[in-house]
Amino acid sequence: MKQNRSKESTKTSAKLRRKMKYQIAFEKENTYGHFIPDIERAERLKETLLSLYEINKKVPIIVEGKRDVLALKKLGFIGEIITIHSGKNLYEFCESILQRNNKVILLLDWDKTGETLYRKLQIDLKGLWEEFAPLRDFLKILCQKDISHIEDIPSLLNRLVGIEIKLNDIDTL
Repeated sequence: MKQNRSKESTKTSAKLRRKMKYQIAFEKENTYGHFIPDIERAERLKETLLSLYEINKKVPIIVEGKRDVLALKKLGFIGEIITIHSGKNLYEFCESILQRNNKVILLLDWDKTGETLYRKLQIDLKGLWEEFAPLRDFLKILCQKDISHIEDIPSLLNRLVGIEIKLNDIDTL
């Protein structure tokens, strides 16, 4: 009788430990209702950012402001990053982009203001950005409801993994 109780309590405590372990690992829910462990999310986020990093070596990224530029630089981006809010109105900004580039990456925030700007730029920069739109969409999914600004990506990665990450530190995850 005594042996059965100890086996049951061992099973219960092992179950409880596993449950707690997985509860911590699966605390973030994605937009499709599935749970993604934080470390897996960080890996996917880093892979997406690495893809953007490689593309950015040849194609400029358009962001909303200086903080977004600083966040991407903090992650190790070395390509051209252009801010929308640089003193020009949106028409002048789009005209200068059309004259200088044949492709761009639109990496705007997914808050209300960012989405509005994104829709306007989609129309004005027709043909330049479409190829890279899935990367922004995937970033949006990976960041879920934790953040809605590009400038917060480094802190999200830090929170998910627990260390500061730069794209050139591939073995940090």
